[in-house]
Amino acid sequence: TTPLDVVKTRLMLGSDSNGVPYRGVADTVRRLIAESNASHSHSITSMNSVRVLFSGVGPRVMWISIGGFVFFGAYERVVSLLTPPASH
Repeated sequence: TTPLDVVKTRLMLGSDSNGVPYRGVADTVRRLIAESNASHSHSITSMNSVRVLFSGVGPRVMWISIGGFVFFGAYERVVSLLTPPASH
């Protein structure tokens, strides 16, 4: 997912795993970054911040790709059914 999707999902949940409510977008982003840095204290801070905001990109790309393949396949089949055969 995109960073905005991650923030939106956290805001929709309403509170973190400790039950502390989120107080808006800025608070949510700040806490996501802090949460990431706390769980990966041995790594580079900025990379962890980016990683947590793009945490769902892989599954989303796979889902969109599968949908694209199905749509394109269905489109090609319908076009072939609706196109009259070429006469010689």
